[in-house]
Amino acid sequence: MKNNNIESSVTFYELQWDTDYFGVNCSKAIIHKPLTLVEWYELKGRFKDYQFVTIENRNSESTNAQLIGKDTSAFLADVNIQFKKNLHDTYDKAQNITIHQALERNEQVIEIAEFLYSKFKEDPELVKRGGHQVYHQWLINSFGKLDKYFALSKNENGEINGFLLHSYSDNACIVELVAVSKNVVQGGIGTSLFRAVEYAAYERDCDEIRVGTQVRNMGAINFYHKVGCKQVGCHQVYHLWK
Repeated sequence: MKNNNIESSVTFYELQWDTDYFGVNCSKAIIHKPLTLVEWYELKGRFKDYQFVTIENRNSESTNAQLIGKDTSAFLADVNIQFKKNLHDTYDKAQNITIHQALERNEQVIEIAEFLYSKFKEDPELVKRGGHQVYHQWLINSFGKLDKYFALSKNENGEINGFLLHSYSDNACIVELVAVSKNVVQGGIGTSLFRAVEYAAYERDCDEIRVGTQVRNMGAINFYHKVGCKQVGCHQVYHLWK
């Protein structure tokens, strides 16, 4: 934010994609540390310009949670769990996984993409505006983009049975979406996809892999622990409608 009183405590910005998709003025506030009352009132003053505000309370700070709960009508829509894995060794290249930059639209990939957990599904107002399709649209929008990479797994018939969408930021690889065909969930495909991305990220001199998931998605949480990731964040996400 421009005001020096809170610029070190809060990141505030408009969400243009969300505004276009949901048809309401959207913004996001990321609170990085406990706010003073002066900082809180200054931040709250920005909310009035938007119909929908996502408030991310980093590290689930109790001081901020109390301010949000007592002083707004916002509700807790999600608790985001962040994971990180440091890359510091050589990795074997997965033989059954291929990685594609700017992959053209692929209907097999789209068909696999089923995501049960999403903050967009937890909010009835967003559901009415197509929230249940956000991750699906995110996937479709990633096709053909030079900054998006798809790791693909195929079965013996050459059909895609899993994918891992990822991108790169500075020296980190960001895991965006992972899906495996529901017919082969226990086949180790997810692990193979992750290992392939590890190898690719290490070859690009990345220092770490980052990924986030919802607190209710126990399958994903257990999976990321299994492949060696460490939990590094637990952030409350509130939705505020005006």
